[in-house]
Amino acid sequence: MSKSISHVVVHLVFVTKFRQPFILPQIEGELYSYIISVCANLQCEVIAIGGYYEHVHILCFLSRKIAIMKLAEKVKSNSSRWIKSKADFLNDFEWQPGYAVFSANVKDIPRLKNYILTQKTHHKEMKFTKNKENFIRIHSSEPLRGDI
Repeated sequence: MSKSISHVVVHLVFVTKFRQPFILPQIEGELYSYIISVCANLQCEVIAIGGYYEHVHILCFLSRKIAIMKLAEKVKSNSSRWIKSKADFLNDFEWQPGYAVFSANVKDIPRLKNYILTQKTHHKEMKFTKNKENFIRIHSSEPLRGDI
């Protein structure tokens, strides 16, 4: 009996609609944990996850049982529903249609992992409009549903 083997590493990137800064510190860690669980349910092992206020990077092993398109669709749709459940100010949350995906060489995993885990440093100089800066400032300390 033959056995199928797959060892495909992908780097998936997607952004919030209109690049709105919805990925605030109080939901970021829990969001990443939730996305990791969605990937695990799809048999896609996450190597690294990170991002900034308006985008997410995922480096993972792609299961031989799922297409990249389906991975992106499931991660985005499930995480969108999850984010909307966290606070009233997140009710209008959406991901931008589409995504970027890149194949990665196993030898590049350490470099890509570092890149993904240091997104905040990488984007430190990113300039936001006053409206986005105000959104971040106002909502960064706002409690989530269920928080007391």
